[in-house]
Amino acid sequence: MGTDQVDPAEAVRLHDLLMDLIRAAGLLQPDEAFAGHPVSLSQGFALHELDADTPLSQRELAERLRLDKSSVSRLAAEMERKGLLVRERDPNNQRQYRLRLTDKGRAIHVQMRTTFHKQYECWVTAMTQHERAALLEGLPALVRVIRQHVD
Repeated sequence: MGTDQVDPAEAVRLHDLLMDLIRAAGLLQPDEAFAGHPVSLSQGFALHELDADTPLSQRELAERLRLDKSSVSRLAAEMERKGLLVRERDPNNQRQYRLRLTDKGRAIHVQMRTTFHKQYECWVTAMTQHERAALLEGLPALVRVIRQHVD
């Protein structure tokens, strides 16, 4: 079978594995708390993107998270209410907000990052070197083709 053709059973197996991965990793948690932290999955990803020296605009965060602007506006408002970030007017464009993590937001991100890195290390050390190499080759390829078909 060529690279353009996919065995239907292989496609079903990949689908089942991806569904299993999401369930096994606990990504179906209720939106109120993600992996034991007081944030939703979307907020956790936003914390990760915003934990940088340069604040992002809501538009930039929307692009990075692949969410629409109104969803990011609601997300930012909720995170601001929780004390995780501050929205400041962009001095160069008063119609835009810049998003900056608070000390509390940064601390929660550090806790989450530490928790996840420990978990990932546990998972990958339980894999063989061959399995790790296959994962490091296959996951970037999957991300690449997903991005090609979503854009």
